[in-house]
Amino acid sequence: MIRIRGGAALAWLAAALLLVSGCGGGSERAAEGRAGAAPAGFPVTVSNCGVTTTYQRPPQRAVSLNQHATEVMLALGLEESMVGTGYLDDEVLPEFQAAYDRVKVISKEYPSFETLLAAEPDLVYGGWKSAFEEKDGRSRAALKKAGIDSHLNIEECPEGPVTMATVEEEIRTVAKIFGVPDRAEKRIASMRAVLDGVKGELAGITPLKVAVYDSGDKTVFTAGGAGIGNEMIRLAGGDNLFADVDKPYGDVSFEQFAERAPEVIVIYDYGAQSAEDKKKFLLGHPALKDVPAIRNQRFAVLPLSSTVTGVRVADAVESLARQLHPDRFA
Repeated sequence: MIRIRGGAALAWLAAALLLVSGCGGGSERAAEGRAGAAPAGFPVTVSNCGVTTTYQRPPQRAVSLNQHATEVMLALGLEESMVGTGYLDDEVLPEFQAAYDRVKVISKEYPSFETLLAAEPDLVYGGWKSAFEEKDGRSRAALKKAGIDSHLNIEECPEGPVTMATVEEEIRTVAKIFGVPDRAEKRIASMRAVLDGVKGELAGITPLKVAVYDSGDKTVFTAGGAGIGNEMIRLAGGDNLFADVDKPYGDVSFEQFAERAPEVIVIYDYGAQSAEDKKKFLLGHPALKDVPAIRNQRFAVLPLSSTVTGVRVADAVESLARQLHPDRFA
């Protein structure tokens, strides 16, 4: 999972004041772009993770933080409305590469508040809560005070289990903010077509018992029942053995992992430890030696960037289904 990174220096306060007041600030420049009559369909009011924002017109200088936020914007053809991006976990999808190359990367990971202000955004779209970490100075309240709107991926504040309906809602909401609802419907239709194809191939199958290994050497950090990972397993013909963990992710003991006896272990691939290294670790763990997935060396692998609420979900479900039930995709 994405971990919250180190804090920004206290000196950002002075720098931020200089940028906002001494140099005109992003809010003044954004206000210039907002002058004039509102375009058709605006104003738009969005309630998002406890923050209500009214957009008088589509944002023109957006910054996206985290892979799935960036790819949602690129999938909607919004690169011309972006002035910056930061913090990828993976390479962007090939279909987005040309558009991504047109957007400035303002930071490898999360930018400092002063770096964010220097981009003069009118909207910051974050994929994870850590994009708006208060101790690093990037809270949504701090952005609002600087005249900058913000949006957080809905998976970080769901009202219930995250499903494909949640994914579609996120795409539609971003499209609504930017005044391009037709683009959202086109993308959603293509995702549904992929999922319908998977459903057809898996008709009549008996779900396999599946558990996720994200990371951990003392405990297993696994996918619970409240996140999109649980939905992906279900759609791919699996039964998430830790669906009773009422969170998107949770820690369980290796003994609990072994007791539930997964037939397949899904490995989330990211970070310094490769998927192959994770397999070797699990294969050598004494508590897991009698687990069916270990005895039969049955693993499936998904990149972390495909296991979050974004535009990769449908293709990731197909990839997982092919790994769980290869006989159905011969």
